[in-house]
Amino acid sequence: MAVAPDLHLHYMEACQNLSQAENPFIARVLQEADKNDEISTKGITLKLAGNNHLVPVPRVTDNDLAVLVSVLGQAPFVTGLDLAYNLLTDVGAEIMSIFLQENSTLQYLNLMFNDIGTSGAELIAGALHKNQSLVHLRMTGNRIGNQGGMFFASMLETNSTLKKLDLGDCDVGLRCLIATAIALTQNKSLKAINLNRPLLSTQQEETTVHIALMLRSNSSLVELHLGKHEMKNFGVERLCDALYENSTLRYLDLSCNNIICDGAKFLGELLKKNHTLEILDLDANRIEDAGIIYLSETLATRNRTLKALSVVSNNITGRGLVALAQAMHSNMTLSHIYIWGNKIDRSTCAAFAELMAVERLHPDCTDVAPYKVDGEIFLAELSHGLAKHRYWSPRCAAVAPGAANASLEIVPVSEYL
Repeated sequence: MAVAPDLHLHYMEACQNLSQAENPFIARVLQEADKNDEISTKGITLKLAGNNHLVPVPRVTDNDLAVLVSVLGQAPFVTGLDLAYNLLTDVGAEIMSIFLQENSTLQYLNLMFNDIGTSGAELIAGALHKNQSLVHLRMTGNRIGNQGGMFFASMLETNSTLKKLDLGDCDVGLRCLIATAIALTQNKSLKAINLNRPLLSTQQEETTVHIALMLRSNSSLVELHLGKHEMKNFGVERLCDALYENSTLRYLDLSCNNIICDGAKFLGELLKKNHTLEILDLDANRIEDAGIIYLSETLATRNRTLKALSVVSNNITGRGLVALAQAMHSNMTLSHIYIWGNKIDRSTCAAFAELMAVERLHPDCTDVAPYKVDGEIFLAELSHGLAKHRYWSPRCAAVAPGAANASLEIVPVSEYL
């Protein structure tokens, strides 16, 4: 019989030894973990995120973290730690960096949307030069800046364990993106990286050119997020040229860029010859009817590998949306499509209602649902998407996780997603 972990008891003792007040939120989570009968055999992720609670909780501070890691040092069965949306600063980052250098069991660490800056990023990235257990790190929303991002780029040159890194919304800049692209030409272990919303001061798309060069030689990256890069048709063309030679990338996120119909045509040409890409996210661009019709023609006749396409908010009218619906009738591989935010008309409503009526499109695999009023068909929005809950998870889920985060099921990168 497995010995009870007694995390809560050890936590109370550590609080007394360090003269630190007990955080009731941490105490409650540890008590719940102690009740898990499989904790010692299967491991557990401690979910200490400070947001999304029906009753407000005291968020984790640097002092709280110091006590917590002293407990976790004796708890090898804790394989994941979610500390998102708390009050951790560079002091907390230093505490975590020391823990990472000493710990050999933690595989998932979520630090997104704390107050960690450049010096904290240096410490955590430095610890990952030595750490050989961490598989997935989320730094999203910490203002580590360009220099902080450079430390992680340097880490990628030596670390061979990390599989998934999230640096989105971290205020990284041109130098960091170029350094990261260069590091990934040599790194053979990283499977997914999020580089969304950098702060770029140029319109020349140098970063996209360097990322494209990296994709020509990289043979490990499966998932790439390049949202809010101010990418235009030139950048899309460079990426497509590189992806003709790439046989591993399965998920490409180009959302919230400046891609128009010509960029969609480059992607359409790519899909005729690329046989690995399974998810394409074009949300919040402006490909319009010309772009989606070209993509639809390719999907109908020349591509049988893409499984998910999101064209939310692309200024597409009924003409383009109907073309996409028609493509699904001849393409049995394409299973997930997302269209909300476009100019949905009666023909669109009828086309998508028919797809669902003949069970060609499953309700969980799209973001619209048909309904009738006075005999006329309309479409309502559903809270479904490729990554609706990328940055938060509802306490009481209104939809199935697979419907809200379809990308995680189509292209799973690691156990800790």
